[in-house]
Amino acid sequence: MATDLVPGVTPETPKTSRPPSGRAARRAPGRVLASALRHRWLYVMLLPGVVYFLVFKYWPMYGLHIAFKEYLPFLGYSGSPWVGFKQFQTLFAGPDFGRLMLNTLILALLTIVFVFPAPIVVALMLNELRTVLVKRSIQSLIYIPHFLSWTIVASLTYLLFSVDFGVLANFIHTLVGGEQVDYVAQETWFRPIIVLQLLWKQTGWGTIIYLAALAGVDTQLYEAARVDGAGRWRQLWHITLPAIRPAIVVMAILTSGHLLDSGFEQIWLMTTSLNRSVSDVFDTYVYYIGITQGAYSYSTAVGLFKGATGVLLIAGSNWLAKRLGQRGLY
Repeated sequence: MATDLVPGVTPETPKTSRPPSGRAARRAPGRVLASALRHRWLYVMLLPGVVYFLVFKYWPMYGLHIAFKEYLPFLGYSGSPWVGFKQFQTLFAGPDFGRLMLNTLILALLTIVFVFPAPIVVALMLNELRTVLVKRSIQSLIYIPHFLSWTIVASLTYLLFSVDFGVLANFIHTLVGGEQVDYVAQETWFRPIIVLQLLWKQTGWGTIIYLAALAGVDTQLYEAARVDGAGRWRQLWHITLPAIRPAIVVMAILTSGHLLDSGFEQIWLMTTSLNRSVSDVFDTYVYYIGITQGAYSYSTAVGLFKGATGVLLIAGSNWLAKRLGQRGLY
């Protein structure tokens, strides 16, 4: 053969791919443009979401630099003097920081212990139902509270637990007796009510993710487990939970980023003058200081601290998940 006459070249030598020529490289932008035109309606559908994030998420970040200034409205952004980390020093050394951090962390801990596992448990219970009509009916009923605003949820809470006209409060008082308790005003009952509201409003919506993960489990695994004599609990432990573990890890990482984000609207609506000592969190504190007292730079520093802590928690939990052999968020 002709290749035998060329030293170093044998019939078994694979052909190496050559880099694209200059003409082919120049055609690449043309191919990208042609692909974009071919899928132009997908990009049109994507445009509102991109505009939303640019306008309402990224553009407001420009104002974060006033956390390092003594912002005065009549001087504007550029005219206000720089003060460095003075606002953060005031925050950390102030008398309110310890109380805010404690209240926020307690609510975060209660959320992790009670609210985070609730969608997993409900999804596992719904997955065991074999009657399709019953299963879909329960799913629809537990999804509905997610679409109610926190104003409606707070109003329902007052209608149920208020000392004057609360249905459940009067029923408990009639059943147990003793002095009537104002559940929505006392600081002892503030955190349990917040947790109950979160469970009622968010559990049904959270089950969507886990039910979608359960739908992808191979049914042959359950059949093989039943042949081997595995019962319901062993199937749950060795098949179902490992199947939804990636979804649980991702949701745990996302939840860790919201440990200091207690939710302004819910806390604000349930705050009274009697439970203020346990209801003050960073979200409401930013409103009190920034809006009602006009301390714009200081409240921006508080919000920046909360956001930066959330980013660090997400990065740390993602790193920990990968170190433990799980698939991270990124």
